[in-house]
Amino acid sequence: MSYPLTSQRSEELAIVERNGWAESRHLGAAVVVNADGTVVTELGDARASIFPRSTLKPFQTLAVMRAGVPLRGAHVALASASHVGSLEHQSAVLDMLHLAGLDESALQCPTAWPKHSESRIEMARTTGEPNRLAFNCSGKHAAFLMACVENDWPIENYLDPKHPLQQAILQTIEEVTGSSFANVAVDGCGAPVPAIELLGLARATSMLAAAPGNKASDARAATIATAMLDYPWAVQGHGEENTVVMEELEVIAKLGAEGVLILGAPNGTACAVKMLDGNGRAATLVGLTLLANAGAVSADAVRDVLPKVVPEVLGGGKPEGRLTLARPVLELLEA
Repeated sequence: MSYPLTSQRSEELAIVERNGWAESRHLGAAVVVNADGTVVTELGDARASIFPRSTLKPFQTLAVMRAGVPLRGAHVALASASHVGSLEHQSAVLDMLHLAGLDESALQCPTAWPKHSESRIEMARTTGEPNRLAFNCSGKHAAFLMACVENDWPIENYLDPKHPLQQAILQTIEEVTGSSFANVAVDGCGAPVPAIELLGLARATSMLAAAPGNKASDARAATIATAMLDYPWAVQGHGEENTVVMEELEVIAKLGAEGVLILGAPNGTACAVKMLDGNGRAATLVGLTLLANAGAVSADAVRDVLPKVVPEVLGGGKPEGRLTLARPVLELLEA
């Protein structure tokens, strides 16, 4: 029986302290699995279903590649990306569309201004308006369109849940997560997004992360994992949270809206995190800590990376507090 994550099924994962006072508390669920899918650590109810949002992108890319699209290099990473819309990202997405004989007008994701400040200023100066290439999911949508062209599927309704592409994607997600769908909604970009168990998301991440070193794995999954680590800038952006984690730790990192995060180490140990309040600022802190506690990544290396990816708590532009782990997480570390 499927059920949503609730406060009763959650644990306190992180606390925002200001001047030594607990200002905010983040509840949620987190689960770590090893390479065979066995649960190593569970905080909250990992059997609860969540909308994985953009953490599904690598698995949507897997379905696209299974549909015959010969994605290569940075294009694989872009298909799996929640990028900041830099001019570099936009140019690469346009290249993907051109390979399918299409242009920006075929995209059905919303328009956006880049989150990358320099690119936003340049677009304001030159075109004066947002575009679809700058939307964080444009690489995924370009890959969707490439699959439609490759298979002679219609492109006008490629986001319809009944479209052959979306049916293939949903089948792939069900396969790799081993989770039935509690609900199928519409994601922020307009694509279908199923609600699945958090545990299933972690197991799919484990499969993906271990694929390059597993001769029995799906070669396409290995390509996706390798591309994300080889082109981390494409997955989010230079200096951004997921990109820094992949560059410095060789751990696959993919955020999703509303406080979702997946992390996967090369040995197949993987973590999935969902913050109940939808605020993802502590997700990387919690996820990397749990991976280190499971022995999948060096605790010293994580300690060095966290200051680069965990947001500061400021007062008047100066440090006034900190984002810290909550007691249930600390108890795991002390055990």
